Amino acid sequence: MVAPATNQVAAGFGIDNDVIIALTTSIFVLAYAVGPFFLGPMSEIYGRSRVLQLANLWYLAWNLGCGFAQNEAQLLAFRFLAGLGGSAPLSIGGGVLGDCWRAEERGQAVALYSLAPLLGPVIGPITGAWIAERSTWRWVFWSTSIVDAIVQLLGLFFLQETFAPLLLERKANKIRQSMDEEKVPYREVRTIYEGQDRSWQTIMAKSLVRPFALFAREPIVQVLGIYMAYLYGTLYLFLTTIPSIFEGVYGQPVGIAGLHYIALGVGLTGASQINARSLDKVYVYFKNKHGGVGKPEYRLPAMFPGTILLPIGILITGWATQAHAHWIAPDIGIALVGAGVILNFQCIQTYVVDTFTLYAASALAAVSCLRSLAGFGFPLFAPAMYSALGFGKGDTILAAAAIIIGCPAPWLFWHYGERIRNASPYAR
Repeated sequence: MVAPATNQVAAGFGIDNDVIIALTTSIFVLAYAVGPFFLGPMSEIYGRSRVLQLANLWYLAWNLGCGFAQNEAQLLAFRFLAGLGGSAPLSIGGGVLGDCWRAEERGQAVALYSLAPLLGPVIGPITGAWIAERSTWRWVFWSTSIVDAIVQLLGLFFLQETFAPLLLERKANKIRQSMDEEKVPYREVRTIYEGQDRSWQTIMAKSLVRPFALFAREPIVQVLGIYMAYLYGTLYLFLTTIPSIFEGVYGQPVGIAGLHYIALGVGLTGASQINARSLDKVYVYFKNKHGGVGKPEYRLPAMFPGTILLPIGILITGWATQAHAHWIAPDIGIALVGAGVILNFQCIQTYVVDTFTLYAASALAAVSCLRSLAGFGFPLFAPAMYSALGFGKGDTILAAAAIIIGCPAPWLFWHYGERIRNASPYAR
């Protein structure tokens, strides 16, 4: 929501550096690279619901503080701290879905869940543009805080615990409390997840180390992390450059320019709806075709069109803008970018959850690290790149990177994913 209001922020605080202006938006995403490494494992110790709600309260406090910031340093610090709390659903949400649905049912749930953090940056700037035009940038933060407070109240009543080891541990404790400690059955009440050492210090040490171990040792996490980094970076680059395209090149006012985020939303939502309805059907089809045995690789077919749509959309956007074509032309390119991003994003997200079911939160935290660093970094170099090369050549470089990084990915995992998984101590 803050992206269209950055010019107001710059004017209010006297910021004349393009990088600092872009930083007011992207520093929130930098926190996404840090938060999941701790919040994801904590959800595997203290439960999903408790960590989600406490993280949301943290976000609410600092996001509210952003609206009262008195200088650029305060705003950047508060944005980063708010991002730490806001990062919780990125890793924990996938873990919740892994807890609740079987593999053959999980695709649609993950597809709908993964649409939210991508559709939010589409709806947000549209709303933020009109708020910035009709009010002040401070109401961008105050309005989101009001909505988040409502979400928090709903969570207190309806967000239930889903993590199996914790639920079974609570159940075992309840049974033990109803039994005589001196009798043998008391000592035999234990869960399938219990090891020899159940102290919180041991559990905390293992859980906090796990995302870093996954990131360092798992080729699946490394490769998918690199590609998701490019996808997320490209998405945030487009989020921050749409105002410069339609305000700078086409000369539209802030509110009207903000409406072009709808094009990105059309691509994200349209492709997501199609993929949500087909993801489980494709999985079941390949499962039945191969003797009733399901594999995470059966989540990947939608990545093939996704890796093609993305560079095509980038090229259309860049050269249509460079040629000052009718505004509908770059909108078509932006919609194709949205479709390519969401198809790849959903397939990767579901693949990771299927592969690391019990440790899905830690695996998603590891994958999210590079992704969030790219979401932070891409918008920072975008103004200099487009200023030096123009939109046509600049987007041609992005499209070439999408082809080189993205196109081999689904093919490699389709043929070699199972071999890589079998060598993993964490994969299901």
